[in-house]
Amino acid sequence: MANQYKLVTVLNPSAGEEATEALINTVKAKVESGAVIDALDNLGTKHLAYEIQDQREGLYIQITFTAESDFPKEIERVLKITDGVLRYLIVRVSE
Repeated sequence: MANQYKLVTVLNPSAGEEATEALINTVKAKVESGAVIDALDNLGTKHLAYEIQDQREGLYIQITFTAESDFPKEIERVLKITDGVLRYLIVRVSE
């Protein structure tokens, strides 16, 4: 049974606009490999409450997707090893 999830990622914006856009497309492609994307929102660059990997700002991306219940663990595994991803959080949207 498919569930709806929200993924919020904080990306490293210091690499430049082209590299950041490529990273967004990489994350989007990884999610599309096992899920259907319902919405992708670029929430913009925000000041972080504390430094993460010597970065004071992060680019927030929110992806709403529908997938089977085992997919979030796989996408977490992939995001953990992806360069440029500072933080991520996946939550299931209740019905």
